Amino acid sequence: MKAVGYKKSLAIGDAESLVDFEAAKPEPGARDIRVAVSAVSVNPVDTKVRKRAAPPEGETRILGYDAAGVVDAVGSDVTLFKPGDEVFYAGSIQRQGTNSEFHLVDERIVGVKPKTQSFSEAAALPLTSITAWELLFDRLGAAPGKSVDPRTLLIIGGAGGVGSILIQLARRLTGLTVVATASRPESQTWCLDLGAHAVIDHARPMQEQIEKLKFPPVALIASLTATDQHYKALAELIAPQGKFGLIDDPPEFNVGVFKGKAVSIHWESMFTRSSFQTADMIAQHHLLNDVADLIDNGVLRTTLDQTFGAINAGNLKRAHALIESAKSRGKIVLEGW
Repeated sequence: MKAVGYKKSLAIGDAESLVDFEAAKPEPGARDIRVAVSAVSVNPVDTKVRKRAAPPEGETRILGYDAAGVVDAVGSDVTLFKPGDEVFYAGSIQRQGTNSEFHLVDERIVGVKPKTQSFSEAAALPLTSITAWELLFDRLGAAPGKSVDPRTLLIIGGAGGVGSILIQLARRLTGLTVVATASRPESQTWCLDLGAHAVIDHARPMQEQIEKLKFPPVALIASLTATDQHYKALAELIAPQGKFGLIDDPPEFNVGVFKGKAVSIHWESMFTRSSFQTADMIAQHHLLNDVADLIDNGVLRTTLDQTFGAINAGNLKRAHALIESAKSRGKIVLEGW
């Protein structure tokens, strides 16, 4: 089968940073489904793994976590899917990735593809939807339902992949006031179109901008990018007894600045359930099915922004380069072989 991978951790401009190669078609384990991959999307985690995790000598690692496609074969203990089913999912960080013609994934982290979406549109959704959902409801404890919630959720980096879904979930499924941050005019417009009540510029003093809005207290913060640059300022503006959630890897992060306000700190990683085979691992199957229903009912929309053509090393390099530039918006998708 065709696949794209890497043998060494290299800068994306290096000719060998990602390469096309042929791999053996994998055989499913007991709880696995084998998916004929139709479309994939690229996330910041793809670039981080490529740069930081070199494969063992002589091996080629396949990147890619988001995918949409058709079930090709199932393992002996599979009960949720059958060959021919259209699915979408974000795979495990412990296994080979989705940048391959056929991919193995545990059925418990797979959802039924939204019926109203193309494979490209669906491939843009899984990793960011799971991350945003778990961060909002499981980590920050937001209350689902449209009853009035006298709090503001501040989303740092609202135009990125996770932010683009988080804005929609918070605005459409909760009573929170939603404020996003974005520094470029086109990104600010993107956030407003997705449903943010207001957008502020994280490149300027944020507390002053928040105070001018005269919104409810900022009791919840989702820090999705550059946490090391912003957390001290966020500690100043967050309400006492607030909740601070983050998903990135800040090189410097002193939780002590939050102590005086008794602010709780929450890490989110959507790979935790699959990495540790947790008892509630199947929650991601149900979560993705809920997202599909919300998409099909017009409550949520895909965050696909650009399609970069077929799944190959050249196009994946372009996608990695754009994500590393920190100028991407929404999701980048590749489709077909």
